[in-house]
Amino acid sequence: MRHSMRLAVLFVSLLAFDTPATQAQAEPPPHEPGSYIVSLYHAAPGKQLDFLEWMAARAALSKQAGVAPAMWFVHQDGDSWDYLAIAPVTTPEQDKKIEELAKKKNLPTGFAAGLELRQYILKHTDTFSWGPISVEELIQAAKGGN
Repeated sequence: MRHSMRLAVLFVSLLAFDTPATQAQAEPPPHEPGSYIVSLYHAAPGKQLDFLEWMAARAALSKQAGVAPAMWFVHQDGDSWDYLAIAPVTTPEQDKKIEELAKKKNLPTGFAAGLELRQYILKHTDTFSWGPISVEELIQAAKGGN
C-alpha cells in the first residue's frame, strides 16, 4: 500500500507545471483549505458504474456549492487501484452548503452517506497533501529556502 501511495504522490508531482499557480511561497498547514485530498478507490466487483454514478451525483453537489471539481484518473496498468481522485480540501462553509444541497435532493449525508458509498467499494484511502509544486521547489524547501 505504501508503494501505491508513493506512486500516486510521484504521479501528482509529475503533473505540476512551472506556472504562477505552482510557485508556492509558503507551505500551507495540513488539512487546511488550499490543500488537496488524494483518494484511491478499489471498486467492488460489479459496482464500477454504480460507484461512478454515486460520485457524479456528489460532484454535481460540489459544483453547485462552488467547489472546484476533482481530477479523476483511471487505472490502466500496474497497481490494483481502480480510480484516483485529487480534490481540493473544502472549507466548513462549503461542507455546510454541500450538505444542505444533498438534503434538498434527499441524498444521505454524514455517516449514512459513508455507509452508502461503501456498498460500491472494497476499500479506499484518503491522503491530505499540498501542491502542486515542482521538485525543484521541494528541494529548496528541504534546504530551508523560501
